[in-house]
Amino acid sequence: MEQRKDWWKDSLVYQIYPRSFQDSNGDGIGDINGIRQRLEYLKDLGVDVIWLSPVYQSPNDDNGYDISDYQAIMEEFGTMEDFDRMLEEIHGLGMKLVMDLVVNHTSDEHPWFRESRKSRDNPYREYYVWKEPRAGARIRPGAARPGETDEAAPNNWASRFRGSAWEWEEATGMYYLHMFSKKQPDLNWENPKVRREIYDMMTWWGRKGIDGFRMDVISMLSKNQDYPDGELKDGNPYGEGLPYYANGPRIHEFIKEMNREVLSKFDWMTVGEGVGVGPEEALDYAGFQSHELNMMFHFEHVEISPGPYGKWNNNPADLVELKQVLSRWQTKLEGKAWNSLFWENHDYPRAVSRFGSDDPRYRELSAKMLAICLYLMKGTPYVYQGQELGMTNCPFTELSDYRDIEIHRVYHEMVEEGGIPHEEMMTYIHHTGRDNARTPMQWDDTPGAGFSTGVPWIPLNPNYKEINVKEQQSRQDSVYWFYKNLFRFRKDSQIVKEGTYRLLLPEHPGVFAYERCFKGQRLLVACNFTPQYQELFLSALTEKNPEVVLRNYEETGDGKGLRPFEGIAWLYEGLSV
Repeated sequence: MEQRKDWWKDSLVYQIYPRSFQDSNGDGIGDINGIRQRLEYLKDLGVDVIWLSPVYQSPNDDNGYDISDYQAIMEEFGTMEDFDRMLEEIHGLGMKLVMDLVVNHTSDEHPWFRESRKSRDNPYREYYVWKEPRAGARIRPGAARPGETDEAAPNNWASRFRGSAWEWEEATGMYYLHMFSKKQPDLNWENPKVRREIYDMMTWWGRKGIDGFRMDVISMLSKNQDYPDGELKDGNPYGEGLPYYANGPRIHEFIKEMNREVLSKFDWMTVGEGVGVGPEEALDYAGFQSHELNMMFHFEHVEISPGPYGKWNNNPADLVELKQVLSRWQTKLEGKAWNSLFWENHDYPRAVSRFGSDDPRYRELSAKMLAICLYLMKGTPYVYQGQELGMTNCPFTELSDYRDIEIHRVYHEMVEEGGIPHEEMMTYIHHTGRDNARTPMQWDDTPGAGFSTGVPWIPLNPNYKEINVKEQQSRQDSVYWFYKNLFRFRKDSQIVKEGTYRLLLPEHPGVFAYERCFKGQRLLVACNFTPQYQELFLSALTEKNPEVVLRNYEETGDGKGLRPFEGIAWLYEGLSV
């Protein structure tokens, strides 16, 4: 039977961060053969598609998102033969594999950049963004004091990893652009030779048999070619360049070209990481008639409630704002584009710690509630490794426990240069740092958590003895079994796949409630995001006696409200709320 072209709409996607998933050789680093050992686990969970974070050759400045060879496997992860065997086994189990595509930048150790930096007239010079210093300005790379910037840099843009987005190269007397680490120089997508190289590489992977790409920071490929200064905010000496490097003037031209040259030639799933993308922009990238991508990731819901230092805060999530964001995406894309549904990935903290509760009394309840709340919306569900267990943020107390380049850079800037107390900064890191999601997968309660027989590359979360796969598989009321049952329900439910969405109680500070409607049926979802009992004024529920199809409490409640972190879904006919 011929496969539907939109198979990705019905798929459950599971993200693997290979360094932290399963180590097969005892070196403390997850690898491809480790993934192969756990494929049956994923199949049993109900996974249809594996999204694999980068396994390409890389010096690991940013854990594989700095690629030095797109057509080779990182030695720590194994060989191309290992990869081929994994791909064959994934397909043999009826699952698919989506690779991470990182083409906004490469590693500075990529052969293209090694050539590019040799001289101004090197043939690869135009593969990257090189600019002259500002006329008459004093060159002062690497600001020595707080608030000090390099006046000669081509503009004042801040890197997304803090500091300047420009790096001075004494050898050729020019700056190169790096929107992330200085070891991640940005490619020059204005150069058609760069685009041709990228399309050929993508085609090579397609012929190898992969099933699509998740596209890292794809909205950043086209920059405003005037490179204007960004707005200065909150005392930051560097400017906010986002309006000039995201959703740039040629971005849709580039992606439409990519679609013509590569994407349209394969039966693929394609999802773009949309930095600076709202629902209106998403329609341009992934509208059903856009001829670009299948769907976009947005980050509005995981970046709500910022503080004076942006994402570095310990603020509780504002539920009213969360409801507004998720509901806007549901309604704006209805009938026009397809949503992606996710709470976690490798760049964000654990959802149960951010939006639920780490308290042992409520951790499992809140993990299940969050699953009900998000995954009964319309779109393709994404689960990040360990999320199906309710894994939590890591309670590291020492900066040395963290491995993430972003964490160390922001600590240097905000504590060592900016004077923020160490203890305060550590609370921010614990709340929003990326390494919260990167601690090893917790398979069992043995000393290496079943992840490795060696010393893990990053410390284990000490709660692995209580939170692990083995324990949860043995217990039918666990988060693991709840996820498994929820996704089985999703696959069989037309109202979840196709129904329209309407937000209820939009101003309620503690309850997220909405309904889905499809062909005379209605699904009402109500979730309590607090540890307090919340009354509900949905009196028609008790009159119509609807069917409870999902709930996270074993015993029935009083029918008048929601218990702490309770989530419940009712299926009913013709109920007006």
